[in-house]
Amino acid sequence: MYEPSRLISSFFIAGFQYYDGALVLSSLKPGESTLELVPEPDNPHDPDAVAIYFGGHKLGFVPGSENALISLMCHYGHADVFEVRVLQVKQDADPWKQVRVGIYVTDAR
Repeated sequence: MYEPSRLISSFFIAGFQYYDGALVLSSLKPGESTLELVPEPDNPHDPDAVAIYFGGHKLGFVPGSENALISLMCHYGHADVFEVRVLQVKQDADPWKQVRVGIYVTDAR
């Protein structure tokens, strides 16, 4: 059976409370909002850091426990195999648990 993409990871955005998440929270829609991954190899806290953006707004990061493979793939020019989608938005939750995203690998067959 053909699948256009497959979920490989799901998590809450790390550091969401420290960036622009509150500015765009009402615009994030599960299943509709796609996000962008931006590697930050010069990040002083984590050389594997991968930031998550929505419409030019930095929302936070892929958690450190999930970022090694994604960072490696991006480093070698394969960032286009990933699709990042909003899975869940809970506006009344604690800021670090307001947005759950999924990273999918796309099928290029």
